[in-house]
Amino acid sequence: MAHPLVYIHFPGTARQALEFYQRVFGGELQLNTFAEFGRDDGPGDSIAHGMLSGLVELGGADAAGEDRPLRSEGLMLSLLGTAPAEKLTAWFGQLAEHGRVVEPLEVRPWGATDGQVVDRFGVHWLVGFEN
Repeated sequence: MAHPLVYIHFPGTARQALEFYQRVFGGELQLNTFAEFGRDDGPGDSIAHGMLSGLVELGGADAAGEDRPLRSEGLMLSLLGTAPAEKLTAWFGQLAEHGRVVEPLEVRPWGATDGQVVDRFGVHWLVGFEN
């Protein structure tokens, strides 16, 4: 891996979040439960480790013990230029479902198109492409 991997502790919603991201971005999803890892610091069906591999890569788990769930200010995940414009536009729409559009996806004065959205799981995304 040549880049940092985003790994999110979710407040008991890791399975739903990672399955949602797989539906949006595609790729392969691996989920392992607390029970599978022999952990007893949370419900057995909670996610101890999840990994989405593909064009967009994310890791995540359910927060347990001393872990704190995701809470973010001043941070967004950038998808700038990671896929063709049509795909990025579709991703923006899917991420916005039951989320909040911070800035609509639109052409900016410098000629590129971008926008920001906070998805239903509280993750802030910057989506954009060159025109």
